[in-house]
Amino acid sequence: MTHATPENPIKLNSQTSKLKILSYLSLCLFCLFSFAAPVWAFCGFYVAKADTNLYNRASQVAIARDGDRTVLTMSNDYEGDVADFAMVVPVPVVLQEDQVKVAAPTILDRLDAFSAPRLVEYFDENPCAPRPRPEMFRLGTAMPTADEAESAVRNQTLGVTIESSFSVGEYDILILSARESNGLETWLRENNYRIPSGASELLQPYIRQGMKFFVAKVNLEEQAQSGFQQLRPLQMSYESRRFMLPIRLGMMNAEAEQDLVVYLLSRSGRAELTNYRTVRIPSDANIPLFVKDEFSDFYTDMFERSYEREGKNVAFLEYAWNMGNCDPCSAEPLTPEELAQAGVFWVDPYQWPDVFITRLHVRYARNQFPEDLIFQPTNNQQLFQGRYVLTHPYLEPVSCPAGQAYRQQLPQRFEQEAQTLARLTGWNINDIRRRLPQLNLSEMNALT
Repeated sequence: MTHATPENPIKLNSQTSKLKILSYLSLCLFCLFSFAAPVWAFCGFYVAKADTNLYNRASQVAIARDGDRTVLTMSNDYEGDVADFAMVVPVPVVLQEDQVKVAAPTILDRLDAFSAPRLVEYFDENPCAPRPRPEMFRLGTAMPTADEAESAVRNQTLGVTIESSFSVGEYDILILSARESNGLETWLRENNYRIPSGASELLQPYIRQGMKFFVAKVNLEEQAQSGFQQLRPLQMSYESRRFMLPIRLGMMNAEAEQDLVVYLLSRSGRAELTNYRTVRIPSDANIPLFVKDEFSDFYTDMFERSYEREGKNVAFLEYAWNMGNCDPCSAEPLTPEELAQAGVFWVDPYQWPDVFITRLHVRYARNQFPEDLIFQPTNNQQLFQGRYVLTHPYLEPVSCPAGQAYRQQLPQRFEQEAQTLARLTGWNINDIRRRLPQLNLSEMNALT
């Protein structure tokens, strides 16, 4: 079996648009301006992938979880003057300096590339001289405040406590607790965080649950010295029985639906949502060959259609696999060093770590996702991938009865692929048919 690599010409670049970096932090980011059974392996040649670059409003987060320990890595998709950047993230515990760090800037991209839905292609063999097929195998900054004393009194009046303060990389971090949401909202505004209207309403449930607030700003001097043009991901580690991802704060600045891709890394198997349905993205579909040059359009339209069909309030499973292998590979498996960068804390330097990845894609709006995402670990290691298949017909002359029979069934096969494409995407069936291969069976059959 041949897998594509960066040096392998089989692999083509996907036809994707550049991700527009936006001034919000969705998912658990709150952006503020001025502040089962074994399955058969999938053989084939990887051609293109549906990564997060397909979406204009996409955020990524990786969660490595084992027992009660969580390592959360968040992308910072921010456009604008970094002096105006800040974020607020609800967290279950007070974090200390040694629990927060800046992650490798490319690690989320690596997880994305490895787990992205993929397009693969096959080539039919000469039906008159078939070769035996190989047996498939089973896979099991400081805050701008007044005099410090006066500020402390004001904080107490508002019910806001600065539990911890430290700097990590280019970020200055505060960990806040609050007694009530109006006080916290006032504190944020008085400290030059221009937050959207309605903040108090969304902050209140987190305060009621006893959660803390991770507040980050950019230290301009450190950022200038870092040499990085874009803000790097932030990563936090903590112990908590809560296995969740707060997304409601991320909806406050949202002018449209948000796309969120979550990479859940575990030792045992899939992580699943407990408070929303999870639906497998349509997969293993045979589609016409011309989609090879339009895969980005295909996947975005298919996802939109599936999203509408499921009522706009589900999570889509796009990938579930043991990270020690892939079939077919849209990117090489992550090395143990890269897995450690992604937060996998059970890495053993002397053996390959046991890591299972679950990729969930959530498109959400405030009126469709009223609750944060709550997960549970499972031992389910059933494999799944969003996979779409191009099969090239054998079009050379044939001279055997089996070859003639093969030719006669090709039009029906092309029609089935056209109908599948129309059903998945909503594309016009007649437009699809006009782009199917045109066969002259009498010229291709050379039966004697």
